[in-house]
Amino acid sequence: MDRYENRRFLILAIFIIIGSIFLFRLFYIQVIDDTYKASADNQALRYVTQYPARGIIYDRDMELLAYNEAAYDLMVTPRMVDPEMDTTAFCELIGIDKELFIERYSKARRHSRYKASAFERQIPADEWASISEKLYNYPGFYGEKRTLRRFPEPIAGHVLGYISEVNSKDIENDSYYQPGDYIGVNGLEKTYETELRGKRGMKVLLVDVHNSVKGSYLEGELDSVPVPGSILVSTLDRELQAYGELLMQNKKGSIVAIEPSTGEILALVSSPAYDPNLLVGRERSKNYKVLVQNDSLNPLFNRAINAVYRPGSIFKLVQSLVALQEGVITPNTRFVCNRALINCHGAHSNDNLPQAIQHSCNPYFYQTYKRLIQGGRANSIFEDSPLGLTVWRDYVMSFGFGTRLQTDIPGMSKGFVPDVNFYNKWYGENRWAFSTIYSNSIGEGELGVVPIQMANLAAILANRGYYYIPHLVKHIGVMPKREIYQEKQYTKVDSMHFQSVIDALENVVNADGGTARRARLDSIIVCGKTGTVQNKNSPDHSVFMAFAPKVNPQIAIAVYVEDAGWGGSWAAPIASLMIEKYINGDIKNKAKEERILEADFIHIEETEK
Repeated sequence: MDRYENRRFLILAIFIIIGSIFLFRLFYIQVIDDTYKASADNQALRYVTQYPARGIIYDRDMELLAYNEAAYDLMVTPRMVDPEMDTTAFCELIGIDKELFIERYSKARRHSRYKASAFERQIPADEWASISEKLYNYPGFYGEKRTLRRFPEPIAGHVLGYISEVNSKDIENDSYYQPGDYIGVNGLEKTYETELRGKRGMKVLLVDVHNSVKGSYLEGELDSVPVPGSILVSTLDRELQAYGELLMQNKKGSIVAIEPSTGEILALVSSPAYDPNLLVGRERSKNYKVLVQNDSLNPLFNRAINAVYRPGSIFKLVQSLVALQEGVITPNTRFVCNRALINCHGAHSNDNLPQAIQHSCNPYFYQTYKRLIQGGRANSIFEDSPLGLTVWRDYVMSFGFGTRLQTDIPGMSKGFVPDVNFYNKWYGENRWAFSTIYSNSIGEGELGVVPIQMANLAAILANRGYYYIPHLVKHIGVMPKREIYQEKQYTKVDSMHFQSVIDALENVVNADGGTARRARLDSIIVCGKTGTVQNKNSPDHSVFMAFAPKVNPQIAIAVYVEDAGWGGSWAAPIASLMIEKYINGDIKNKAKEERILEADFIHIEETEK
């Protein structure tokens, strides 16, 4: 009997303990912890995302390139909308038509009748002021503060890029993003998206049955503060970039300018350009469609990093350096200008290497390339040529051609340097030799280069054999420049071979008989090379590559002007103006400048060449 009595007390104790636990938990939930109360009060709370300010972008001298200004998203909670609301007046208030209203409201209802979604995005602050004061007439609609990207000058659109609302793939790839967020989709905005976007916060507000805000919930205890994006300091020179875009107005082409000692890109111009302010705010979608669909000039296409051209005569410099390294020529080697082999121009007949560069002698580089490709490595020319091409291509690739330079602007093309497999597929194995591919000798044939690669070649020449990978950011936030941009990239040509080529480049610009006399500057020694690039069914492209000054170079540059003819006529003077602007700060030869500014290769058929 005593044994059962003890069990009774044990069972009673267990019930008392369990009951005490439940009573304590109930007290904690109702009195101490507000979490469940908050959940129960969800219908009376509004969770407002606090979007961070996107990181500001500056040029190399801390001049502003991109900033933010206040904007608002008009949000809607469908269940709170008055079915009898005056939709006509509402549409007039925010500037849309009824069809668009019906479309967006239906979409919001499909999304959720109880959760808010964006009805109209990125309304500028000045427009929002007139909207917000009348919004009390339309229950269910309210504003959510955002920021709007702005650009103080209509320049560098291809460099800076733009942002757009995230899509399902963006959300799937990165759990940070939610519907309604924005993401960089091009340019620096894309490359440095993680650093620029910042970190969102949250504000919990109490609202009444009329959807009017009554204050912060729990005095802001559940709120979190947004963290703004990091400041980005770019390598661009804003003044030089603006000047380059001015010079390239009414022209198709590009300008790329690099600081040789660092690889920092000073200007990256693609023309036609576009105002980056067109791709922000309420008009973004409409403007984007116009730029993509209705503009045959394709201003969104970044010619500086995407366009692939034949290099033309500028490639003779690479042929010279490879041939010097391989020992198949010396600076004193002479070839007769035999125009029966390949066409040439100008009055010269038996040049050495510097003279051949100065006069851009095609037969000279025909013979040079022949010695490289058919170097006697095998008895048959059909076996010898593939061996020579492989050696030659290895050298060329070390100059950054035929590969995608790892610059920090996305989408760069890599150009093309043909290899043995390419020609075997085209002509058949053991069915081609130097005589089949000799056009490569003068930068024609199957070669393809990107303008930024050509500017990088100018930097290699300025540095006598090495380069830093061209890049656009000095630092972002507290993070220093990426290590890869601080490492020297050496070509396979020894530095001792560069001086004779550089002396020739000085003569191209400054000596009588040089092909780039329009690039001369009184106070600066410019070293450069012209190119006239063949263009099927159209006028040739005008090309020029240079660096300056000759001693301690500060700038390396490449200019492409499509359909403009001879390189010395247009690309060379444009490059010299950019060099003078960067080094001296102003332009002395106003007549040269005016000639370039007046030139139009887009809107008229005939222009002085």
